[in-house]
Amino acid sequence: MATNDQGRRSERSEERAVYIISVAAELAGVHPQTLRMYERRGLLQPKRTSGNTRRYSERDIERIRAIQELTQLGGISLEGVKLFIEMRERLDEMQRRTAELERQLFGRAGRTGREDVRAEIVPIRSLLRFIWEEGSGS
Repeated sequence: MATNDQGRRSERSEERAVYIISVAAELAGVHPQTLRMYERRGLLQPKRTSGNTRRYSERDIERIRAIQELTQLGGISLEGVKLFIEMRERLDEMQRRTAELERQLFGRAGRTGREDVRAEIVPIRSLLRFIWEEGSGS
């Protein structure tokens, strides 16, 4: 099997919500009520069964452990943790998007490395002057 297939399979198993709340709490070393509180605060979003039972994935368990580490060892409030998680998710998305744009850029240019494309990029300052620079005399 190809490495990429294994990576996708591993990612799918991390996302698969299989643990009920008591098992998830035990695996993460917290009380089930803590998980309910994290959900109310928007820190967790467990999957739900048709009977509305919470189900947690390996990724959820990792997230719970990270929340615990940030609050207990880092002294960060739950609101701070929520902000941290949101910013981390945005950063991850921007990195994925940047990688995709680079693949598209290099694919169109027929290049194999960044250096080749950078040589074609012209700084905007060499093409125009801004209004506030016109009277500077330089």
